Amino acid sequence: MITKEKIDRINQLAKKKKTEGLSEEELAEQKKLYREYIDSFKDNLRFQLDMIKGQKEAEAEEEKKIQ
Repeated sequence: MITKEKIDRINQLAKKKKTEGLSEEELAEQKKLYREYIDSFKDNLRFQLDMIKGQKEAEAEEEKKIQ
């Protein structure tokens, strides 16, 4: 899971990159943080979609029982 501190650091590095540029270390850190953020976002989206799918399947089962 991505923390608020990590998001703040991503934003800080992005702002610094625009104004003065980043060192090699900072570029590597930024790349790592971006990857972490994207992976966390994908995991969260997958979970939400799975929950929706599960809900729809449960509703379909209920519908079959009623008929």
